[in-house]
Amino acid sequence: MNVFVTGGSRGIGRAIVLRMATAGHGCAFTYVSNQAAAEETLALARKINPQAKLKAYALDVKNAAQVEKVTETVLADFEDVTAVVNNAAVVRNNAAVVMSNEEWDEVLATNLTGPFYVIRALLMHFLSNRKGKIINVSSLAQGGCSGQINYAASKSGLIGLTQTLAKEYGAKGVTANVVTVGYVPTDMTQDHLSESLRQFWLQHCPVKKVGSAEDIAHLVNFLISEEANFINGEVIRVAGGLTYAP
Repeated sequence: MNVFVTGGSRGIGRAIVLRMATAGHGCAFTYVSNQAAAEETLALARKINPQAKLKAYALDVKNAAQVEKVTETVLADFEDVTAVVNNAAVVRNNAAVVMSNEEWDEVLATNLTGPFYVIRALLMHFLSNRKGKIINVSSLAQGGCSGQINYAASKSGLIGLTQTLAKEYGAKGVTANVVTVGYVPTDMTQDHLSESLRQFWLQHCPVKKVGSAEDIAHLVNFLISEEANFINGEVIRVAGGLTYAP
């Protein structure tokens, strides 16, 4: 199995790439500009599984032409892709009343339009094989989150996108599901989420702890497997039982 992961150079994306290597899957993953982080991910994955086929590609998912070019290159390099994981995302927090056009546009373009471009670029390949798994990574912010109206809208939009794909292409062997992430310490959460939110999480989350990137990666690995063939159009939370964001 070969898997295409966007935003795979660090955080949850890196954990997914490493889980793919552990499972023996080939993995193509993207990064925007931090080549050093991508090389580090490659080195870690090769240490886990020296035989795994792995390659990193620079890609800004907002750019439709780049997406088409990179996916064509990935299909040429790997010959086949059986699953795609849309993990790439950005955060530009602000209150709605003062949010700029640029803050709104960048987040929606990266977090929602980008996954659409990637899926569209791979759909014909999946359909010709009558086989494909689409996993879109969302967040508890999908139900609304103060100070993150752009991020919340993008992550909520992924649900409608995913469930439409599930209806359109499930009969053709292509399934689509959403993984909803709770509070997971990563570079992005450390940079953009406050300590008060972490304390809120620890107080209200039923399991009284934060998650890990590996928790997400384990679920992704299951959802791309044959064992998950009858799971389609679902929104699956990995959030310790907490179902909302403040």
